[in-house]
Amino acid sequence: MIVEGGHVTGERAVAGDETVIKVLLVDDHAVVRTGFRMILDAQPDMSVVGEAAEGTEAVRLSHDLRPDVVLMDVHMPGVDGVAATQEIAGALPGVRVLGLSTFDLDEYVVAMLRAGASGFLPKDISPEELVEGVRIVHRGESAVAPRLLTRLIGTFVRADRPHPGPVPGELGSLTDREREVLVLIARGHSNGEIAERIAVAPSTVKNHVTSLFAKIGARDRAQAVIVAYEAGLVRPGS
Repeated sequence: MIVEGGHVTGERAVAGDETVIKVLLVDDHAVVRTGFRMILDAQPDMSVVGEAAEGTEAVRLSHDLRPDVVLMDVHMPGVDGVAATQEIAGALPGVRVLGLSTFDLDEYVVAMLRAGASGFLPKDISPEELVEGVRIVHRGESAVAPRLLTRLIGTFVRADRPHPGPVPGELGSLTDREREVLVLIARGHSNGEIAERIAVAPSTVKNHVTSLFAKIGARDRAQAVIVAYEAGLVRPGS
C-alpha cells in the first residue's frame, strides 16, 4: 500500500520479502517525489511505501509505516527536514534518514547530521547514485562521500571557532589508537586507507571504529566527524 499524505495511491507487494528496502519519500514538490519514486520502485530490492509533503506528515508516516529509509528534503515549508529528522531519529532508531539538499554547501546539511540523519545527497545526483545512497544508508553506513563530508563540516562546524574547544568527556575514554583512527576518519579516509596508514588489517580498523563510535555515542561516520571537529581534534584545511 502506497500512502501519500495519508491517502492510498497504489499497491505494490512487499510483504514476506525481507530483502526489500522500504522507502518513505518526503519533499514538498510532487514532481520530485514522482521522479524519485519511479527510480526507486524500478529496483528489485526497493519499494516506496509512502510519500509526505512536509515534516509533520513525515513523522506520522514514519511511525505508521516504519520504513527502512526516509528520503528527507531539507527545505520545506512548515516543519522542515531538520526538525522532522530529529523527531524520527529520536523516536525510531531503526529508521534511517537520508537528507536531500539542492545545494552541496548548505548550513542545513550539518544541522541534518546533528539531528541524526545518516547523510545527505544533492538533488541533482544521478539515478544510480540515488539508489546506491539508499542502499548504503540501509546498511547502516553514511551516504556522504568522506572528503565532501569533511569539507562541509569543516566549513560549517569549525569555521567560526579557530581555537580548539575543550575535549568532550567521552573522548577521554578513547585509547590512543582509537583517537588516531577518529582523526583519520575526520580527514576523510576510508577504513582501507586508515589500515594502510597505521599498518594494521582492515578488520582491526573496523573493530576500532565500532569501539570508538560506541564510546562517543556516534551512530555513523557523519556524527563521528562532527565530534572530531567540535572537539578541535581536526581543523578545516588540516
